[in-house]
Amino acid sequence: MKIDPSKWYFKTYGFVIAFLCIGPLALPLVWMNPHYKRPKKIVITIITLFICYVVFALMAKSTESIYKYYDQMLQLSK
Repeated sequence: MKIDPSKWYFKTYGFVIAFLCIGPLALPLVWMNPHYKRPKKIVITIITLFICYVVFALMAKSTESIYKYYDQMLQLSK
């Protein structure tokens, strides 16, 4: 199977758009990219996973905070 390196999904903006839309599911675009060497692929993967971890941790913290707020409102309404 021959890979055409001029495809849009091998360009950096293609990965950025995919990452913003589907998060870590865009990592196969990095690993299939013939322009990136292995160390660059590893660094991009680590950065992507770190960003996703931080975003999910912040989302969990926000959800917990909202839950506590609504619990307080429920207690006040009784």
